[in-house]
Amino acid sequence: MANLNYKHLRYFWSVAHDGNLTRTAARLGVSQSALSIQIRKLEEQMGHDLFERRGKQLLLTEAGRIALDHADVIFASGEELVSTLRDRPEGRRLILRVGSLATLSRNFQFEFLRPLLGREDVEVMVRSGALRDLLQSLGAHQLDVVLVNVPVFKDAATPWISHPIAEQPVSLVGTPERVREGRTLKQLLASEPLVLPSLGSSVRTGFDALVDRLAIKVRIAAEVDDMAMIRLLVREGIGLAVVPPIVVQDELASGMLVEADQLPRLSETFYAVTLSRRFPNPLLRQLMTRV
Repeated sequence: MANLNYKHLRYFWSVAHDGNLTRTAARLGVSQSALSIQIRKLEEQMGHDLFERRGKQLLLTEAGRIALDHADVIFASGEELVSTLRDRPEGRRLILRVGSLATLSRNFQFEFLRPLLGREDVEVMVRSGALRDLLQSLGAHQLDVVLVNVPVFKDAATPWISHPIAEQPVSLVGTPERVREGRTLKQLLASEPLVLPSLGSSVRTGFDALVDRLAIKVRIAAEVDDMAMIRLLVREGIGLAVVPPIVVQDELASGMLVEADQLPRLSETFYAVTLSRRFPNPLLRQLMTRV
């Protein structure tokens, strides 16, 4: 294989970061056709297409994302060389790009990413958002993994792989003033206002089934799809919350909140959604082999 042409690589690197061939050509002072030819030569040398067009969008392929990661390292190394010779050394870092539902427990996200956090050679980028947007970014190789609490099903148009990575029990949690001793789970559910996950969530579906089995009527103080908001409401004593204990683990440890009881046959499963890739991110592999 011929030596890598770094001029071609820099052209590719510039277009990949700009996301627009015309804009990059103007910035570099070359014609758009010349820029396209240089990138095509690089693709021929690599043996893979690095870009694909979707309408007017220029998107990286999986091979393109891998090439961009390496190009980032290569050109960062050049800057590192200059910095080192000027007595300003900087270390090389690996990057993991993570998407997470905006409503997902922050404590769970932290526990999943904990092995990588604080490592000097690793940068973790976390982007929160709606499921549809996150999956679109995963499909465009802008994310390595998406963390969710619902399985994302695979079909011909959406080749997602949902890996179960944790299953958390769900409990009834509240302030010590609300969780008074001597009352059963059924009595607490029937007498105290409740902070519940929104309709349609797996936890809410299981909870509604539990209430039906117990033949009780509950008083709902709030329905919330954001775990951070549920955590705030229960801390303020608005009601007893139906949550996985990991959501409020700090408050439970400090005694600010107490766990009244686990809810029978009720749990929440967390998933890491990925795509099947020829070049998986080694950092993600390290996390997935732990679960």
